[in-house]
Amino acid sequence: MTQTLSAPADAAPAVPRRPGRATKGRGGAILGVVAWIVGIAFFFPVAWMVFTSLHSEQAAATNPPDVTAPLTGAGYREFFSTNPWPYLINSATASVVSTVLVVVLAMLAGYALAIRPVRKWSDVLFFFLTTKMLPAVAGLLPVYLIAQKIGMLDNIWLMVILYTAMNLPIAVWMMHSFLAEVPVAILEAAALDGARLPTVMRRVILPIASPGIAATALICFIFAWNEMLFARVLTGVVAGTAPVFLTSFVTTQGLFLAKVCAAATAISIPVLVAGFAAQNKLVQGLSLGAVK
Repeated sequence: MTQTLSAPADAAPAVPRRPGRATKGRGGAILGVVAWIVGIAFFFPVAWMVFTSLHSEQAAATNPPDVTAPLTGAGYREFFSTNPWPYLINSATASVVSTVLVVVLAMLAGYALAIRPVRKWSDVLFFFLTTKMLPAVAGLLPVYLIAQKIGMLDNIWLMVILYTAMNLPIAVWMMHSFLAEVPVAILEAAALDGARLPTVMRRVILPIASPGIAATALICFIFAWNEMLFARVLTGVVAGTAPVFLTSFVTTQGLFLAKVCAAATAISIPVLVAGFAAQNKLVQGLSLGAVK
């Protein structure tokens, strides 16, 4: 006689394993390793520049590099002995002032295009985008002639105007996407309470869109701080910026590698500090609107 074995009534049903869970885990681990490799590949040149700046000129010029050479701060002492402060102040002035102007103008434009859209607002955004399609070198000669005509060559305020015009299109695009995420119901409630536009911008939109504003400001600051083409041609002794000062270390006497690396590291510190200070806001701003 054949006996049929039945499972107990109180036995828990078997939970089927989800197919592909182990595969997804391995895929995530592989992507994590790839991300670390890419990150190290991008960070390695910066780390090598800082490492080279701490060597003497003889040790920095050896081929292959001598990683066991003693460290020294002679490159930084030589850099600061050349009085870089006027150039750093010019770069800070042009970058900070132009960034403030860009953020204010981009917020107003983003409000008009995202919250109070005008007719054919997509055409307006495309017009802003087309201004970035012209190569910078193509507009260098006309800008030089105009600056020479109005007597603004070697003037830091000319660089402020140029950096504002150069960074405004990308800032408008970014602010449009950030302000489009502001709930319209909050703005309508503020309008019912009698709040005018300046109050709405300051007390409603600014707190909500602060991550996007921080991301836009940081990117514009970096672009303005690193710009060299127009600054190299349009400035001189009075309004020279930090990147222009950095090129002065390449002379006919040769390339002093340790001193150049020390200068490049010192000039990069303000941007690194700004990025580190705003990293949380930057991540929130760049991911704003990514998840619905």
